[in-house]
Amino acid sequence: MPPFSAKTERRMKRWQEQRWILDNIISTVGIEWDQNRIGYTLGPCGPEATFDFMGVRTRVRKFNDIAREFGRAAARREALARRFEDEGRTVAARESFFIASLLYGSAQWPIFENSPENIGFNTKKVECYSKYAQYADHEVRRVEIPFAGKSLPAYLHLPAKRPSGKLPCVLSIDGMDGFKEMLHSLYGDRFLERGIASLAIDGPGQGECTVRGIHITESNFKDAGRAALAWMRARPELDPDRIALFAVSFGSFVGTQVASIDERLKGCAVAYVCHEPGFNTLFNMASPTFKLRFMYMAGYEDEDAFDKFAEKLTLKGIGEQIKCPYLVIAGEDDELSPVVYTYELLNTINSPKQLVLYQGEKHALHSTSSSALGPNWGVYTAEWIKDRLDGKPMESKNVLVDLAGQTHAFEIPK
Repeated sequence: MPPFSAKTERRMKRWQEQRWILDNIISTVGIEWDQNRIGYTLGPCGPEATFDFMGVRTRVRKFNDIAREFGRAAARREALARRFEDEGRTVAARESFFIASLLYGSAQWPIFENSPENIGFNTKKVECYSKYAQYADHEVRRVEIPFAGKSLPAYLHLPAKRPSGKLPCVLSIDGMDGFKEMLHSLYGDRFLERGIASLAIDGPGQGECTVRGIHITESNFKDAGRAALAWMRARPELDPDRIALFAVSFGSFVGTQVASIDERLKGCAVAYVCHEPGFNTLFNMASPTFKLRFMYMAGYEDEDAFDKFAEKLTLKGIGEQIKCPYLVIAGEDDELSPVVYTYELLNTINSPKQLVLYQGEKHALHSTSSSALGPNWGVYTAEWIKDRLDGKPMESKNVLVDLAGQTHAFEIPK
């Protein structure tokens, strides 16, 4: 069965024109034709999930296979988790429930409407993650943050080894194709291991918010950020004056918006950039899946109306309002957001700022030796955020990681 209705198929002209090309590309290149999808979803699960994801990779030969195969792998892993649970093997159950949740979330990605199948996968994703939280090796709380007459779903993760006093915390925001359940690793999470709590949210247009009808606008993530930060600062176990922001991919756009409206943030770190005004490269030159998904996220069925809306997606005037230290991790050859627009943004920011640019790298930082041999971007980001939360001073700098993994200072073009 197709992952969504014929009506949704007809929403976008380029989708219809290139649909046959897309299937042929997937049959040749595989499921990661557009980005490192399996890599970044498998990563938080650890090696235990390798067969689950590689099995999906082997079986997907066209676009319509994706939801079915991820759903099949998720059901198998959930059944295994429930068997472990029945046997009292709570550690094994924890691991399999976590993997099942991320597989169900992956099955949702190619369904660009609130179909019964999508809603069913979402329900299973949340059920499995709740089971994981029940047996997790650290405290995980499911929370709902009031927003625009509804609520934003989130998980508060508290480190297992807590330092004395109130905890520093990071507000974690994922991208277009991600969801809050995949923002933290099953084991060895980089923030939690450093004694930093995290609130991982689905904001407007993301994850569960899509099935709740909470659509993204050009600016409502600012309100979502205000709501999330206010919720965090009201928690007795969190330090209201030691909060930072971490965002990835499309999150680099909305996370930058959030950083611009809160002067108390200790730092904002973004990776896999989406800084181009209007998102022309993403919507009109990259895989047609990106635009069709964003139309779903924003609640548009008419492409012409969406194109007018997309013109409002800009960070113009935002950089000047950022008061906290700002870190960008980017690929030199980002195919979804040309890095020149990141340069333009950084030139408007007056607070301390850093850019770490990986030579020859693409959006997801997984394709060249610069990211393989150079500083691990996740470790760099976690250490940078910890330093900001600890109040360490920072000087502005720009770093190029070359193809040999060596780092060099460079100037951003004006």
